Amino acid sequence: MKIGSIVAIYFLFFCFAAFALLPFGVRTSEEVGEARVPGQADSAPHRFNLKQHLKKAALLALVLFALYYANWQFGWITVDDLDFYN
Repeated sequence: MKIGSIVAIYFLFFCFAAFALLPFGVRTSEEVGEARVPGQADSAPHRFNLKQHLKKAALLALVLFALYYANWQFGWITVDDLDFYN
């Protein structure tokens, strides 16, 4: 696998992980015990730590990409394994 492919596939895993992790570990203003800003949605986070969120997403993307790359290298699951109709 070429380095360009590795970077592109890791970036896809990173984007997926960043969006998948958004609802986890977020506390609303109501849960923290502070008043909401007028017009604020009930589900809006009190504070969002972007740096920590991106670190978690990078770690999850690294694990998922490592599994993907190991499968690509060793061929544990192939396209033929996913053909459920034949």
